[in-house]
Amino acid sequence: MIFYLGQYLQQFWGPARLLTSYAILIAVAMYTGFFLAYKLIPKFYDRLPHDRGREFTLKDNAEAAKGKPTGAGIVFITIFAIICLLFVPLNITRGAVILLTWLTMLTGYLDDRSTTSWGEYLKGALDLILSLVTSFVLYYGLKAASPDGLVKFWLPFTSSLITIHPVVYILICTIMLWASINTTNCTDGVDGLSATLVLIALLMLGAVFYFVLGHKDIAAYLLLPHIPSGANWAIMAFAMVGVVMGYLWLNAFPSKCLMGDAGSRALGFFIGVCVMVSGNPFLILATSSIIFVNGGMGLLKVALLRFFKIKIFENIRFPLHDHMRKNRGWSPTQVLIKFMILQLLITCAILGIFLKIR
Repeated sequence: MIFYLGQYLQQFWGPARLLTSYAILIAVAMYTGFFLAYKLIPKFYDRLPHDRGREFTLKDNAEAAKGKPTGAGIVFITIFAIICLLFVPLNITRGAVILLTWLTMLTGYLDDRSTTSWGEYLKGALDLILSLVTSFVLYYGLKAASPDGLVKFWLPFTSSLITIHPVVYILICTIMLWASINTTNCTDGVDGLSATLVLIALLMLGAVFYFVLGHKDIAAYLLLPHIPSGANWAIMAFAMVGVVMGYLWLNAFPSKCLMGDAGSRALGFFIGVCVMVSGNPFLILATSSIIFVNGGMGLLKVALLRFFKIKIFENIRFPLHDHMRKNRGWSPTQVLIKFMILQLLITCAILGIFLKIR
């Protein structure tokens, strides 16, 4: 909205052209997201559901969280959606992604406020439906934006683009989104941990969209496909960065509120979407390696035991942050800082390898 307003007003007042600058829009969207989340989340403490203890976590974690406002994701994800409507030049694909991110949040929030848990299978099925719908939206959106009508991946260690069959794309995208939703949700068990790891992922994705894939000359130099709409996706990524920072400001240990499933599921979903839009699904290794190890290995362990009676990692507790606290004696702050450092090291290494070794 503001982008188009700037286009209209600049014919009457020259400085209005700043409203069409992507750098300005990124900065304003991020700062607006931060201040709105910081100011508005506390106003909803009394209206949010309160944590009743967590089913799959250490007892002391559950007791520390019990009674705190939860489901704060409904506030900051709604702020994110409004900011995107204001600052992002929208098309059908980006508009649908904003709506689907909000719906993913809503399914988590309804579970947060429910007196009885919805259960793993119901939540998994809802995540699967949302992931599948999003896969179709992204495929046909990218197909429409492609000059030759083909959707292609750029993969590590090769400068050639790979044309992807629609069935293959939708399958990969659905698995990616479902996994990202659930592993991010599983990582939300130590104050600030999930949000901090998500923040690293979003900052990286926003920078890649704006400075690399969205920049024609830099993309060409690195033998990468240019994404003309990269700056638009960067605004969305940095808008989410802003609201997550506002939430983190309030949630630094010891936390005052919890994002709940409403926040963690929507954040995981949005990261997965951005990775698929980038055209390289392996970028999930740069954004979410620690999230996938921390939460994903627990999901794999449970699935193998439940469906195939196969036992793995018998001496390791998952999510991994619980193992480090219970078996290694790490404090919540140590878990947060060390996991954050590991993710930064992985992000820098993988991003450098993917961009330069081609």
